[in-house]
Amino acid sequence: MTQQERILEYLKSGKILTRLNSWSVLGVIESPARISELRAKGYIINTTMITVKNRFGEAVRVAQWTM
Repeated sequence: MTQQERILEYLKSGKILTRLNSWSVLGVIESPARISELRAKGYIINTTMITVKNRFGEAVRVAQWTM
C-alpha cells in the first residue's frame, strides 16, 4: 500500500490526521505533500488549523485533515 493509499483509507474511515500523528499511525513523514498529491487527483480533503503545545510548552498551530 502506498503512503497516499494509507492516508486516503485513514481519512475515509472518518479519522482525523495531523502531521503529528501521521508518522506514528501511518508511517508517513511528509503528510502535507501526500495530502497535496491527493487533492491534485481530485479528492476533497478539509483542513482545519488547530493549536497544540509542543514539547517545550509553546503553543503552535498545525493542520488537521478530514474528509
